[in-house]
Amino acid sequence: MGQTDRDAGARTIFRSATDTIRRAVRAAARSRPRIKRLLAQTELAAGLVEHTLAQGVPGIIQPRPRRITIAITAHCNLRCIGCRYGRDFMVGEQLTLSEVKDLLDDARAAGVELVRLYGGEPLLHRDLPAMVRHSVDLGLATYITTNGLLLRQKIDALFDAGLRNITLGFYGTAEAYDRYVGRADRFRKLEEALRYVRSRYGSELSLQLNYLVMRPSCSLPALRAAWEFAERFDMTFHTDLIHYSLPYFTDGTEGDLRFTHDDLPAIENFVTALSDLKRRHPVRIRESLASIHSIPDWLMKGPEMRVPCDAKNLIWVGADGSVQLCYVTFRLGNIRQCPLREMLFTETHRAAARSAFRLDCPNCHCERDSRIMKDLASRIRYASPQRTV
Repeated sequence: MGQTDRDAGARTIFRSATDTIRRAVRAAARSRPRIKRLLAQTELAAGLVEHTLAQGVPGIIQPRPRRITIAITAHCNLRCIGCRYGRDFMVGEQLTLSEVKDLLDDARAAGVELVRLYGGEPLLHRDLPAMVRHSVDLGLATYITTNGLLLRQKIDALFDAGLRNITLGFYGTAEAYDRYVGRADRFRKLEEALRYVRSRYGSELSLQLNYLVMRPSCSLPALRAAWEFAERFDMTFHTDLIHYSLPYFTDGTEGDLRFTHDDLPAIENFVTALSDLKRRHPVRIRESLASIHSIPDWLMKGPEMRVPCDAKNLIWVGADGSVQLCYVTFRLGNIRQCPLREMLFTETHRAAARSAFRLDCPNCHCERDSRIMKDLASRIRYASPQRTV
């Protein structure tokens, strides 16, 4: 055996031992909120040190996949203004149960800890409960991102499979919601579905509202209505920003979703109100204040917002089997041609992790909270509210 093979074997053994320890600590933390918070703070502190050192020694950035996002289907039961899924993005594509099981097996062996199943609309996939069960049985923290409309019909099987965490795409309330999703009477059906979920499972299910900040939703009345909705169904409150680089997003038929500099006062008022809600309700809003303060710059600067990316921790899999480092770019292969395990920790994977950190890409604002908190300059800059010019 050559030295290269011995080094590779040693790295594999070390990674396996480290992953075993991490899983044991995380398993203990799930039932102990204080330990969980301490673990998160420790990881952010380690990330801050790594990102600071990497400014001078970029070679220390190495792929360490901890999260995998799997678009199990491109089918969708809505026609949202800002999304191309189900129309001209991966039309008709869908992963099989066998493909997803193999993905999950390889992901766990590689050290992945968190699995996100989404679409399209994942509740349309008949094998979603089996996918959840397999993921949970592997000891992976598992959640789905859904529009929620089919939860009344699907939640019992998903709960039985072990699902305990759901994030919900959210675009406004009442008529504003129906207008954005392109279907009448959907907001009322969403409310009915969530009432059923809460009445049947109570606090056993964790629900998170993912509020999309775009021009139509960036107002104080819209924020208040969404906040009241989150309180009514006991949901944590998270904000996503309208995208400029995701391949499946669009800014509407006339560009009416994306912000212009004329919208800056509305954005700053929105951020001020959101910051106040964070101070008063730190448990319901988990995002850091620094990340909230950075929102105007993300929206106004777009790709020119230069905060190093930690996509080295992520793997994204599309409904057509394509594998990328992240939602936007850095293609690694396709599981229909090569298993995931053979794509990970290769030179292509390592180069992608370093390129992501340097932002040699279209750039985006995915994972903006962890990116802000791991970048010393950004932490300092956004400790207080900023005005964008």
